[in-house]
Amino acid sequence: MEFEAPEGEVIDLDADGPADGAIDVDLQVEPSLKHLSPSSAGMYQQCARKWKFRYLDRLPDPPGPAALTGTFAHRALELLLQEPADNRTEARAKELARVAWPETAEDADYQALELDDKAARHFRWQGWTAIKGLWKLENPALVDVVATEQRVDTMIGEVPFRGIVDRLDNEPDGQIVADYKSGRAPSPRYREGRLAQVLLYAAAIAAETGVVPVRARLLYLGQRIIETPVTDEAVGAAVETLTATWNNVQSDCARNEFEPTTGPLCAWCPFASQCPEGMAEVTKRHKAGRVRLDAPAVALLPVAS
Repeated sequence: MEFEAPEGEVIDLDADGPADGAIDVDLQVEPSLKHLSPSSAGMYQQCARKWKFRYLDRLPDPPGPAALTGTFAHRALELLLQEPADNRTEARAKELARVAWPETAEDADYQALELDDKAARHFRWQGWTAIKGLWKLENPALVDVVATEQRVDTMIGEVPFRGIVDRLDNEPDGQIVADYKSGRAPSPRYREGRLAQVLLYAAAIAAETGVVPVRARLLYLGQRIIETPVTDEAVGAAVETLTATWNNVQSDCARNEFEPTTGPLCAWCPFASQCPEGMAEVTKRHKAGRVRLDAPAVALLPVAS
C-alpha cells in the first residue's frame, strides 16, 4: 500500500466537487420526519426538492471521489486519536491509514468508481494529504481527547436531532466540540453557516450530558481552524434555523410539495434528471457559458445537431 505522491501530480482536494467542495461524512440515510441531522437539514436548506429525492424517495445518491476521500481520512484520524498521546505521530498515522484502507477499498461505492491504477494512487494520495494536514493545525499528541465519533441522539428544542461528533476534547477552560473537514475552508461570508453544525453538536452534547462545551471548532485539514465560543446567542441562532427547517420539512411533507431552489449547483445535483426546473437551469447556464463542462448534469443535455 503506497501513500506517496504520484510523480508530477498536483493535489487539489476540491477537484471533483462543486462550489466550496465541503465534505461531510454523515452519509447515512435516515427515515423522514423522525429526526434531522446536520447533513439532512443542510440539504433541505440548499434545496427542498433535492431533500425529497434523497430522504423520502430514497433515490440513489452515491458519494463521489471527494466524499469517499473524506470518509477515508476521517476513519484514519479517528483511529489515530484513539491512540495513546505519544503514539500520535505522522508515521503512526500512515500505518493506521493502511489499516483503514481496506474499508474503503472494499466499499461498493469506491469500487463503483472503477479507478485505474493511476487514479487509485491519486485517490490514496489525496486521502493521505488530508490526514497529514492535521499537523498543520495542531499537534495531536497534545490533544486531551474525551471521545471520538461520539453519537448524539436527543431533542434540541422541539427538534429530534441526530449526528456524529468527530471529537470531544478537554482544554483548560472546558470541553471543545471539534469536527474535521477535508474540503476547502469557507470565506468569511460563509463562516457562520459552517459553524452552525458544530454549534448544534455543542447543544446536543449539553442536552445529553449536562456539560456545556465552551467552543465549537472546525478543523479544515491542511488549511486552518475556524472556531467560535459556545454562547447562548450563537447556539440560539443555530437552533432557531434548525427549528424553522424542521417546521418547513413537516409542512412540505403534509402538502407533498417541495419547491426546488435553482442555481449553479443544479449542474452537480445527482437528481437533476428527475427535476425539470433543475434541468432548465442547467440548460440556461450551459447556453450562457456559465457552467463547467465536467458537471454531471451537462452530460444529460441534448447534443446539438
